[in-house]
Amino acid sequence: MAAARFVDRLNEQIGYEFAASQQYIANAVYYERQTLPRLAGFFYGQAVEERNHAMMMVRYLLDADAPVAIPGVTPPEVDFADLVAPVSLALEQERRVSEQIAELMGLAREEGDFLSEQFLQWFLKEQVEEVAMMSSLLAVVQRSADAPGFVEDYLSREHPTGADRTDPTAPPAAGGAL
Repeated sequence: MAAARFVDRLNEQIGYEFAASQQYIANAVYYERQTLPRLAGFFYGQAVEERNHAMMMVRYLLDADAPVAIPGVTPPEVDFADLVAPVSLALEQERRVSEQIAELMGLAREEGDFLSEQFLQWFLKEQVEEVAMMSSLLAVVQRSADAPGFVEDYLSREHPTGADRTDPTAPPAAGGAL
């Protein structure tokens, strides 16, 4: 069974992942209102991914016969000053989640909870990718703030709609990854 302190913190992390999903929906809605369908679609996809991360954590706790708590989340930010602000917020969020996952890894290691430590390996790799992707997107949005069509073109090339984003090495999600 997973260490009790780890279980408590992973339950907190589930809430952070759901909050990230909600924030990405808010980002997507903002871009959709700006008639930027590629940016909207990108963030709708990110919202599903974050939701699935939470569900992977739920599945792990269920499989480990540990208690599962689904925390409430604070409302997302919905008012943005410009096209750059949602992506800037997303990068901050991904950096914060990276720190949270690293802290979870440290806690698992400190507790000698090797199974939980192994579970988190995928999330560490995922966070490196997420921070890099948001950093690149932020650079593009900052350069193209006055010409958002360039951002839409970038997303069409680098993150095509309908591209298979599944990772066969990802942990299973409770309820299946939707």
